[in-house]
Amino acid sequence: MYQGRTVFSQVMDFFPRRQFRDCVDLYGGEHRVKSFSCLDQFYSMAFAQLTSRESLRDIEACLRAVGPKLYHAGFKAKVARTTLAKANEQRDWRIYRDTGLQLIEQGRALYAGDSLGMNLKRAVYALDSTVVDLCLSLFPWAQHRRHKSAVKIHTQLDLRGAIPSFLCITGGQIHDVHFLDQVAFEAGAFYVMDKGYTDFGRLYHLHQQQSFFVIRAKKNLVFSRVGSREVDKRQGLRSDQTIRLIGAKTRDLYPERLRRIHYIDPESGRHFFFLTNNFTLAPRTIARLYKFRWQVELFFKWIKQHLHIKAFYGTTPNAVKTQVWIAVSVYTLVAILKKQLDLDASLYEILQVLGLVLFEKTPLKTLFPGNSRSFSEGAIHNQLQLFDL
Repeated sequence: MYQGRTVFSQVMDFFPRRQFRDCVDLYGGEHRVKSFSCLDQFYSMAFAQLTSRESLRDIEACLRAVGPKLYHAGFKAKVARTTLAKANEQRDWRIYRDTGLQLIEQGRALYAGDSLGMNLKRAVYALDSTVVDLCLSLFPWAQHRRHKSAVKIHTQLDLRGAIPSFLCITGGQIHDVHFLDQVAFEAGAFYVMDKGYTDFGRLYHLHQQQSFFVIRAKKNLVFSRVGSREVDKRQGLRSDQTIRLIGAKTRDLYPERLRRIHYIDPESGRHFFFLTNNFTLAPRTIARLYKFRWQVELFFKWIKQHLHIKAFYGTTPNAVKTQVWIAVSVYTLVAILKKQLDLDASLYEILQVLGLVLFEKTPLKTLFPGNSRSFSEGAIHNQLQLFDL
């Protein structure tokens, strides 16, 4: 029952404090810490995410302005920018990674029953990465080009509920295919990727794990046709072939047969060539699976627009990874909150409202009455319709 608590405190009711404490103990996050705990650090960074603070000074000033309310919101220590900066740089980022993964696991379980939009009961994941540009002079450890730095956020997105099931943060110089080495492939699941992940040795490993992949074929693919199946050209299909790779290296890297599907998008007229190791699904279904991959693109656009990862509060690898993992944790926490409270509002609306009333003493659910859509359906909101979880 609501007891006059702040909105921020009610939101953090969904945060797994016990598991977080286990992570802190595992990595020694509070060794020789006197006052500013790891939970205070998480709360301060979560406040920055939910209210779009621009800097450490901004965080400090805003939290001091609501000083009398901080204790009732869960803060146990005063927040100073130097203390927060030191915590971000020195406390092990894996504390927040492990906590984020636990939140992700909880969120995926809540959304597991959601419809994918097609008659397919298997798990479907989209793999992709996004680049966050950085200043080379401040982030020399993440050099991406000759005159700039960047970090890459490699993501495995569960397309049921659009919850990231696994993330990896690297310097911008790391190629996307190396992410495949860290993915724990699930037997029977589908992994949808762009052609940047073309590495037939790694794809064959995925095949050996009894998983399925759908990936765009490169133009220079060398293959021989083994057989063909009839297709309905009214659906945009042009061919459905069984092939073998005959390139000097690729035939050894992937010795099994592959399926190659030629599809023309009726809306854009673009030609797509897909490779998959699944020979049972209809070719149209394979094409639709690849189209769902764009949800991961929308996920990246969403977090860049609504979570604060464009400007970082620290310049060390530890500070950057800490901030990204807390941003992802906040995203997942709001998704869990939405599902647990059965809110009709979109994630966009929830974040906008929370940013205004974090320290008000209002019952959380009453902030989102009925099926109201009080926010304008602008261009950004229309683009992110897939994330109205």
